Amino acid sequence: MANTEWWQRGPIDGVPATLQPVAHILLQVRESVTELVANLTEPEWNARPAGVASAAFHVRHITGVIDRLFTYARGEALSAEQFAALRAEGEALTTADIPRVLDALGARVGAALAELRTVDPATLGDFRAVGRANLPSTVIGCLVHGAEHAMRHVGQLSVTTRIVRSGMMRYV
Repeated sequence: MANTEWWQRGPIDGVPATLQPVAHILLQVRESVTELVANLTEPEWNARPAGVASAAFHVRHITGVIDRLFTYARGEALSAEQFAALRAEGEALTTADIPRVLDALGARVGAALAELRTVDPATLGDFRAVGRANLPSTVIGCLVHGAEHAMRHVGQLSVTTRIVRSGMMRYV
């Protein structure tokens, strides 16, 4: 584990100053998820203590929410593949799935960082429609919410992994 969080490690090369917090959050998400799920067993990945979402759900959802919100930030609609991934977020995973799920998160964060480097700060206030209801947002609103929502799930993942590792519950 690093001695400092990403926001304390300095600017991320090529990312506009106004988007540095988004980049820092995304990098922290990737690092934190990797640490939290290290050595989880298959039953621990899929456990739902007290009916909460599983670690498998949280990691898939983090990847998906970054993907979906960055899509909206670009002014695009979600694809059929993105809707299929959304529907599959809650499925159980096998030990063989774990590297693919973690690689997908790493790749999505990498792609998001690359995309942040291309964002023109003059467009941050531009209107963006979100979801099927075309709810009003902005480019920066989508980017910040994508990172913030991902970090929110890191917090939930932290609690879930602590509970399942504690041995205080049977895997449900």
